[in-house]
Amino acid sequence: MIAQFFVLSQRGDNIVFRDYRGEVSKGSAEIFFRKVKFWKEDEEEEAPPVFNVDGVNYIHVKIAGLFFVATTRVNVSPSLVLELLQRIARVTKDYLGVLNEDSLRKNFVLVYELLDEVIDFGYPQTTSTEVLKSYVFNEPIVIDSARVPPLGPASMFMQGTKKMPGTAITKSVIVTEPGGRKREEIFVDIIEKISVTFSSSGYILTSEIDGTIQMKSYLTGSPEIRLALNEDLSIGRNSSSVYGENKPSLLAADYIVALFSLKLQIGYVTDYRSSSGGAVILDDCNFHESVRLDSFDVDRTLSLIPPDGEFAAMNYRMTQEFKPPFRVNPLIEEAGQLKAEVIIKIHADFAPSVTANTITVQMPVPTYTARVSFELESGAVGQTADFKEGAKRLEWCLKKAGKMLQIVGGSEHTLRAKLTFSQESHGNIAREAGPINMNFTIPMYNASKLQVRYLHIAKKSPSYNPYRWVRYVTQSNSYVARL
Repeated sequence: MIAQFFVLSQRGDNIVFRDYRGEVSKGSAEIFFRKVKFWKEDEEEEAPPVFNVDGVNYIHVKIAGLFFVATTRVNVSPSLVLELLQRIARVTKDYLGVLNEDSLRKNFVLVYELLDEVIDFGYPQTTSTEVLKSYVFNEPIVIDSARVPPLGPASMFMQGTKKMPGTAITKSVIVTEPGGRKREEIFVDIIEKISVTFSSSGYILTSEIDGTIQMKSYLTGSPEIRLALNEDLSIGRNSSSVYGENKPSLLAADYIVALFSLKLQIGYVTDYRSSSGGAVILDDCNFHESVRLDSFDVDRTLSLIPPDGEFAAMNYRMTQEFKPPFRVNPLIEEAGQLKAEVIIKIHADFAPSVTANTITVQMPVPTYTARVSFELESGAVGQTADFKEGAKRLEWCLKKAGKMLQIVGGSEHTLRAKLTFSQESHGNIAREAGPINMNFTIPMYNASKLQVRYLHIAKKSPSYNPYRWVRYVTQSNSYVARL
């Protein structure tokens, strides 16, 4: 049960506001933004997703540069409300086509209509895009795709000769193409978040993959589709079929892994990988309620009639050993009185045909560090290094201004930094610095080797041949190297 829901811009402007119960003051949005902007508690730089101010619980997520916030005075499940906020954002994006401040302002009537159906007196009712179609009647004002700025790594997926039409990023589930016809197509994303911890000598201490098969359907007539995965896919360490039963998806706390899965559907390429890709062993998985598992044990095929909009067909977790895409080798040693030298090497340990981008490397340094000078490798175009004095952290970015710097597989990059201290170190300097944290995105690469063998759509007629788009994306969740 929530008292209020509101959406704020990065500047703190109130874009959407709904007070359901009158239990929290109207100035809660201003209190929230001031608290988040100037957060100084617990030695953290950013506010946590849940915090309390004067007896009011503020629960929020940040999506596409917007704050989606719920307030309540009662003790509710944080996971439940966080999932609700994620689903409100997803449904809004399904209907508006693109989720940003401009689209919300131009479609505020439609947004409020959606909110009235999703939440009643503070209680969630439904977050199903398909169900809401029966109750929502306003048409969206489509944002011109030419006005939508590039959003981070989106452009990197536009590779090769087969490209996703640019209108896909602004496509609503209820808007038809010019001429009254609807483009028949379906999108499949295999999105993986990997967590790896390296020891100071470069050995892997822990490794884990949280993955999602995300789908977005624009098929009319509710045709049945069959999605085939690796034939030698195993579920559970003992290779038995220990997978989760179909569970209702409405606000289930067990579906919190879906929080990682709301990604903008931009730039798909049709890269079906027909090879099996080797044995894949998943620790556990669960499925969307529309998925039927009749033949899953036999041929690893998922059968379903996809609902409208974006949904997670399958969530999975893997702790089986896998090859990390990057090797990180850090070194810090004293270089005289009140000085130290840091060397960070990253090696792209994947095929030269694959490229990574949006790479950022961060390293905390001793609190008594006064100055830092950097030495980048020769020909390091697009690389920047900076010392965040307030946070006492080094930050190394590998990207060009306005463009992404693509890191080709097999390449190696090195950063050298010279630290100057304001006092002498009284112990092992390596224990007072680090660990190194790395963030990256790699398109058309998946560390688990989980692959789509084929995507079959039941034909309604001999000429029925909808578009099929498949994309693989690997991103860092927690990529840490100890000193």
